Amino acid sequence: MATTEVEHRRGQLASLSIAAVVIIVGVPLWWRTTETYRAWLPVSQINELANLQLQLSADVEVVFARGTVTPEQQKKVPLTKTQDEEHTVDEDTALRYRYETKYRTANIMEEDALNQPSAADADLSLHTLSESLCGSLVVYVIPESSSLLPEDVDVYIGQRRTALLRNGAQMRVGRTIEQLLAHLEPRIRQVLKVMSFSHTDITAALSGRVRLSPGNKESIADSMRAFKSSPGYEITFSLLNPDPKSHRLHWDIEGAVQTYIQPLLTKLAPVANFSIDSQTLYYAMLGVNPRFDSSRNAYTLNSDSLAHVINPVEARLGSNAASSNPVLNFLLYAPDAQHSPLYIQDRQKQKVPSNAFHSPRWGGIMVYNVNSFYGPEAVFPVDINIDMAKVMGVFLAQLRLLLGVQSTTTPPGFLVAPCSSTGLADWELDRLMWSRSVENVATAATTITSLAQLLDQIGNIVINDNIAEQVSSAVTSLQLAVAELEAGNLGFALQYSKEAILASERAFFDPSLLHLLYFPDDQKFAIYIPLFLPMCVPILLSLLKIISDARQRRKERQAKKD
Repeated sequence: MATTEVEHRRGQLASLSIAAVVIIVGVPLWWRTTETYRAWLPVSQINELANLQLQLSADVEVVFARGTVTPEQQKKVPLTKTQDEEHTVDEDTALRYRYETKYRTANIMEEDALNQPSAADADLSLHTLSESLCGSLVVYVIPESSSLLPEDVDVYIGQRRTALLRNGAQMRVGRTIEQLLAHLEPRIRQVLKVMSFSHTDITAALSGRVRLSPGNKESIADSMRAFKSSPGYEITFSLLNPDPKSHRLHWDIEGAVQTYIQPLLTKLAPVANFSIDSQTLYYAMLGVNPRFDSSRNAYTLNSDSLAHVINPVEARLGSNAASSNPVLNFLLYAPDAQHSPLYIQDRQKQKVPSNAFHSPRWGGIMVYNVNSFYGPEAVFPVDINIDMAKVMGVFLAQLRLLLGVQSTTTPPGFLVAPCSSTGLADWELDRLMWSRSVENVATAATTITSLAQLLDQIGNIVINDNIAEQVSSAVTSLQLAVAELEAGNLGFALQYSKEAILASERAFFDPSLLHLLYFPDDQKFAIYIPLFLPMCVPILLSLLKIISDARQRRKERQAKKD
């Protein structure tokens, strides 16, 4: 009996030892080794970004030329004046516009520049004296008698960041400086809306975050036409020759790009990177059969059929699979001899002057008729040299629209200088940079907050150190971009916003978020129960047996005492 009792006691101790090892060592070790690694994220800072409060600050300098203010008024001119304008877009997005206006009188060199024979010459001379910072604006108030502006023009907007404002009859000498500034303020505000950011442009840039008002149809159309902000774009020029047997087309695309397109892209370098390629496609037909118009003795394409032109042609364009950047397609189509001449009609059945059209967020197509080159004694195929100046003028206008350089509607009495050789004025670049900065900030903030919500809802997703680093980098860049926008440093704000959107998208689309270590709870139970159940059942039965024996012995000892 003693031997049996000892063996029984030894079995109980063995069961207790095994259970203790499993509970104290095995379970924590298994829990630790199968735990999903989740690096630390700045959750509190991300939550602050969900409520986007942006302040855009613009520096405006108002310079009074000789003859616009009296010496008494000049002494009372304030040095600076700050004006704030607040807008609540939705419950999570608010905007504040701050205008820092500085007042001074023109110096001798500026007076000499304002004595130039034309406003364009004065604009160039003022630019050579001092170049305004990106995002800033200088308004020169000139006398009513100045010959720089035509009689029906009160404001001249040049190619740089300067504007000329005529001192009207309502601001003659005799008024106080307060009355003078009060009269100038609405006109200066109109200049700001043309040359700097406007509430319409900024809300359109937020279209990916907030719903635009249905009444603002113009801003909705503009935001849907232009490509979304991207760190890079691919531009492809394609020459479509559907009838090589009738005409042999020659186009100097390389020289035309260097002359007409490259100056614009060089100026847009702070906004994005661009790469250009070209190709010639033979026997490429349009997907729509044009109709013959006997009244014009020509073939026509109606505006309703233009949407069906792109898909068949796009199948032959190809794409750059090595790049994830958006592609802007520009197609030059020379109709075959059987369908020449070919003209595009608008909704009013009138010929489009450019004989071209563009598709939002895709590109543009221009029809180039060559039937005039077919003489009575022409030998086919006819060699045709394409007028690249005519073609690139159309493509340049389409490129501006697709990149978000919108045509501005000016108030009465405004005169805007025509585009220079670069195809883009300095103030137009500033407008685009303001919009792109706000769009990048809003997109990056939405991406980061969406990622944080996803990781919070699904606790089994692995968050490795690389993702945490990208998220922290995006949050830091976002905070810096918001701070630079508030300080009015447009160049730095755009750069930080680009870094923020790149880091946020790298984190959001990181392939490790769908790693094999990610399993739902039901899959974990299905995997581990067949492994642990055979081992746990004997241990549990042994523990129950030990507990039962202990209770039995306790009852026996109690009975002996009684």
